Amino acid sequence: MIARGLLLAAAAALLTGCYTLGDARPAMMRDITTLAVPVSKNQTLEPNVEAMLADTITKALQTDGTYKIAYSDRADAVLETTLVSAQRVPARSLRGNVIATSEYMLRTTVRYDVVEQSTGRSLMSGQVTGQTSFFVTADLQTDEAQALPLAFSDTATKLASRLGEGF
Repeated sequence: MIARGLLLAAAAALLTGCYTLGDARPAMMRDITTLAVPVSKNQTLEPNVEAMLADTITKALQTDGTYKIAYSDRADAVLETTLVSAQRVPARSLRGNVIATSEYMLRTTVRYDVVEQSTGRSLMSGQVTGQTSFFVTADLQTDEAQALPLAFSDTATKLASRLGEGF
């Protein structure tokens, strides 16, 4: 009976470190409660995707709920984002013809920088990559254009997780 009590006490002592009460934000983001998300920059050849990327990131941050979205003049920090890569990679070839591709992976990479409004210093920066797959039909450009919002959504979800939880 005593051994069982000691085992139970040891398990309780060890498992208390598995849960954290309160905020799970990274240490450098503890004082930030509101973020501004201006229109993204674009270093790729994908046309007219800047506003779509910023909108997708804003929606992901709102869904995450860690930060409130505000205008730049009222935000604690500004999330500056740049689309640095939108890459189509073959994922599956046609049966009987290894040269022709039937499915592609679309990977998008976004560089981000969280800048504190009051001091102008960078709080967090880095890159996140998201991806989606799409099948090829008669019009590859249309297929890729339809897959781009899904790749942005995956990228934005990973960015919101990185800003909200640190990983």
